[in-house]
Amino acid sequence: MTKQEQLKQEILEKTKEYYELVHKPMQDKKFVDGQTRVNYAGRVFDEKEMQYLIDSSLDFWLTYGDYSKKFEKALSRYLGVKYAFLVNSGSSANLLAFFALTSPLLKDRQIKRGDEVITVAAGFPTTVAPIVQYGAIPVFVDIELDHMNIDTTQLQKALSSRTKAVMIAHTLGNPFNIKAVKEFCDKHNLWLIEDNCDALGSTYGGKFTGTWGDIGTSSFYPPHHITMGEGGAVYTNNPLLKKIILSMRDWGRDCWCESGVDNTCGCRFSKTFGSLPKGYDHKYVYSHFGFNLKVSDMQAAIGCAQLEKFPKFVEKRRENRDKLYNGLKDLKEFYFINAQPNSDPSWFGFMLVLKDKLNFTRNEIVEFLESNKIQTRNLFAGNITKHPVFDSMILDTDYKIVGNLDITNKIMNDGFWIGLYPGMSDDVINYMIKKIREFVKSK
Repeated sequence: MTKQEQLKQEILEKTKEYYELVHKPMQDKKFVDGQTRVNYAGRVFDEKEMQYLIDSSLDFWLTYGDYSKKFEKALSRYLGVKYAFLVNSGSSANLLAFFALTSPLLKDRQIKRGDEVITVAAGFPTTVAPIVQYGAIPVFVDIELDHMNIDTTQLQKALSSRTKAVMIAHTLGNPFNIKAVKEFCDKHNLWLIEDNCDALGSTYGGKFTGTWGDIGTSSFYPPHHITMGEGGAVYTNNPLLKKIILSMRDWGRDCWCESGVDNTCGCRFSKTFGSLPKGYDHKYVYSHFGFNLKVSDMQAAIGCAQLEKFPKFVEKRRENRDKLYNGLKDLKEFYFINAQPNSDPSWFGFMLVLKDKLNFTRNEIVEFLESNKIQTRNLFAGNITKHPVFDSMILDTDYKIVGNLDITNKIMNDGFWIGLYPGMSDDVINYMIKKIREFVKSK
């Protein structure tokens, strides 16, 4: 062993020692009813994440590198897709996924400004933002109450001669009706982007969500199924989309050389591109107006350790969801989110929706839970079209709505969710059940 290898080994051993001294006692701290804060989500990690992080930092490569490549290969292998690409956030993943479909390389299937994209208003803004930012028109349809996903009976009503794509998320890990959506997209030659940010590890028909459509996206922000701190991924089986995604992720360049590598093609200075002079350096030829959305290798290092643990994370999420459901299912005051038929969700959260004409409101139960140190969340934007960001937008010009979005508005007014992430013990789950039942009984 060289001096360098020996020193690195010592540093990594010290890193483990530091984890066990500082972080592990906090993770193992006994839960106390009413005193310990119940966060809706959190990081689940051990010394491995810290060791991988330190290992990467000692190499001081900093940008996309060996750990990034390792993670992309591991993620594509896990999902069973041909190509997976790291980006710096789930929001960037959605941005890149959508903008890839605006590439001129797609010819008659290219999404152009003024084209329409079917989506839902009940979700997170970053599913919708790229559509608006490009200049396409989001067409909002309602969700259905049982699974709290897109109401597929409204797809045909949302269709027009300008429709080019469907871009929707799997709500809180529960797959939408992929069969119906996919058949609709195939019938009308539409792109399908699956926002899989809340559903990594979910399956539909035995196949992972995010892999049914043309492009899938993931987020690795701390509350999500695995974390890098910040980070995301875009994945596809389509070789042309792969080429476009890589170009747009890396400044829009035409060259496919990796960072720090030159002349992979062997003809860097001998080709002609556009109206450029022959032999113009291929490293600086641009075929798209792209971005720089790459992740740092240190973040990817954390992700590699997280991905090794991931199957157990999914199992624990399912266990916690079942415990919450079994502890609350007899309460007649709530609608519960049910698993989509033919699916096995990797649950992100536990949703409750108040039924009509109760003696309490959503805000009252949420305030009670928060006062008892149980963190809650609404279903993100509720109805995105009700937010100030839409004040300057014109209905039927900048965006369209199919029907009245009745269920979306119901969720906005009466829905909330609590956590079930893998770091939650049975004591935490039982405490949340106890407090919800206590509140309902008091009313």
